[in-house]
Amino acid sequence: MACPICEKETDPKLRPFCSKRCADVDLAKWLSGSYAIPSTDPEDAEELYEELMRAEEKPH
Repeated sequence: MACPICEKETDPKLRPFCSKRCADVDLAKWLSGSYAIPSTDPEDAEELYEELMRAEEKPH
């Protein structure tokens, strides 16, 4: 099995990654939203808009 980040052979202790570095790169992609699936559902867009408006109304 190849590491999904760099394609090297995986380390059984860190599977599916080959190293802690690649595991951290993958985690950073999840946390930054790089792995997000875009939606074209109008309800999702409305919910996002409402959440953004609520966030702007809150005192910082």
